[in-house]
Amino acid sequence: MKTNMNKPCRGPISRRSALQVGGGALGGLGLSRLLEAQALSATPGDSLADTSIIFVWLPGGPPHMETYDMKPDASDDYRGEFRPVNTNVSGMDVCELLPMHARCADKFTLIRSCHHEFAGHDGGHKRFLTGRIPAQPQGFVNDAPMAGSIVSKVFQRRVNPIGLNNYIVLGDGRVNSVDTFSFGSAWLGTETHPFRISTDPNEDSFKVQNLTLANGLFENRIDNRVELLKGLDQLRSDVDASDLMDSTDEFNRRALAMITSPAARKAFDLSNEPDTIRERYGRHAWGQRALLARRLVEADVNWVTVVMENPFVSGVPFPKNGTYNWDSHAVNAHIFEDAKVRLPVYDRVITALVEDLHARGLNRKVMLVVTGEFGRTPRINVQRGTQTGIDQPGRDHWPNSMSMLVSGGGMQTGQVVGATNTKGEEPISRALSPNDLWASVYKHLGIDTEIAFPNFSGRPMPILPFGAPIPELNPVA
Repeated sequence: MKTNMNKPCRGPISRRSALQVGGGALGGLGLSRLLEAQALSATPGDSLADTSIIFVWLPGGPPHMETYDMKPDASDDYRGEFRPVNTNVSGMDVCELLPMHARCADKFTLIRSCHHEFAGHDGGHKRFLTGRIPAQPQGFVNDAPMAGSIVSKVFQRRVNPIGLNNYIVLGDGRVNSVDTFSFGSAWLGTETHPFRISTDPNEDSFKVQNLTLANGLFENRIDNRVELLKGLDQLRSDVDASDLMDSTDEFNRRALAMITSPAARKAFDLSNEPDTIRERYGRHAWGQRALLARRLVEADVNWVTVVMENPFVSGVPFPKNGTYNWDSHAVNAHIFEDAKVRLPVYDRVITALVEDLHARGLNRKVMLVVTGEFGRTPRINVQRGTQTGIDQPGRDHWPNSMSMLVSGGGMQTGQVVGATNTKGEEPISRALSPNDLWASVYKHLGIDTEIAFPNFSGRPMPILPFGAPIPELNPVA
C-alpha cells in the first residue's frame, strides 16, 4: 500500500500495439474482418432480450469517501474536508460537491459494500472487469475475457438493425489499445473486441481518421463534420452507382453498409440533439460521450463503455495539484483540490445521463453502471507532490471497500445497498464482489451465466465462475 514519495503512480499505462486502432468515429477495427470473425464463431443470442448496458469506467479508482460513502463522524485523518448533503431519498447522502446527484437520488441506487483483493491497477482492472481471479495480476493484458467481450460474443448473432457494432467504447486515444484498461478478450478472440471511438464528439472537427475499407477502395482524411457527411454521401453514391455491393462478399457488404448507412451515421451525429440536452450533459468530451452513449443504446447497441479519465476536457484549467485520472495519491494530486474541479464535472454528466435515460423511457431497457477498479484508502496519506513539490493530502489504492452507482434496468431505485464500518475500511453488511455485479448485469441482458466458451486449451469456461445477482438490482414488475 505504501507509495514511493518520489515517483508518482500514473495508473494504467497505454501499451504500444502492433495494430493501433484508428481513432475515427466510423473507422477503426478493420470492419469486414471483424464481421467475418463474428459470423464464423456464431453462438446463441438470437432470442435475447432487447436490453443494453452503459458502463462508465473511472480508471484509477475514485475515492468512495469523497463521493458516495462519506464518514462525517470519523476523525479528521479519515473523513477529509467535505461534508455529506441529504438527497431527495430519506437516509441517503452524498458528497456536498455532488448537488445534482442529491436532486435525483430517487433515480439511482448506490452500492457501498463491493470489495476484492487486488490493490494494483493491473490486478484490480483484471479482477473487476473479468469476474475472475487473474492468473497473472501484473500487466494489463487479460488472461480472461472482459465482460463487454463476453456480451459481444453472446449477442454476435443478433444483427443491429442499422448495422452498428454490438460493443462500442468511447474515450480518448488511450482506448485504442484494448490492453490499456484490461478490456482484452483473451480466449474469445479479437472479433469480440470493441469498436473504439477516440475522437471528441464535442469538437466541430469531429474526425474520421484514416477511414479505410478492407478492400482498399476508399482512403481519405476528413477534417470536419461537414466534410465527413459530404464524403460519406459521395462514397454512398459511388457504391450505389457501381456493382460493388453485389461483387464483394457478404462481410464486405456489411462493412460498407455500416460505414455508409444513413441511419448509423445519424446515430453518431449529435447535431440532431437539442442544444438544451447537449448543454445539460456539458459541452465537452465527457458530456458528449455520455450523450452519444445514450444515442447508441437507443440504436440498440448492446454494450457501450464510456471511459472518463481527464475532467479537464471541460475547459477548466488543469490545476498543478490535480491528476489526469482518478488515481489520487498524494504524490499525484491534492485530493481535495482535485475533487473541487473533478467532481462538479462528473456530477453534471452522470446525473444528465441518469435523468435522460428515465425521461426517454429507457430505464428498463438500459442498465447504467458507474465504477472504477477500487476505492481509496480511508486514512488520508500526506506526501510531497511530484508536480507541486509541497506536502499534500491524498489517498492510496484500497480494494477492501468501494462504492458504485447503478441505475435503470427496471430496478427499484433510490436504494443504498450495503454499508462499511465507521471508517469506511470494509463492508459490515451485504459484502459483495464484482461477480455479484456481473451476475446482475448478465441477468438484465438475459444471459445465462452457465454459458461456457472454450479457453486457449479447449476447456469450457463458464462466463462467470461464481457470484449471484444482487436482489436490489432485479427488475420490478
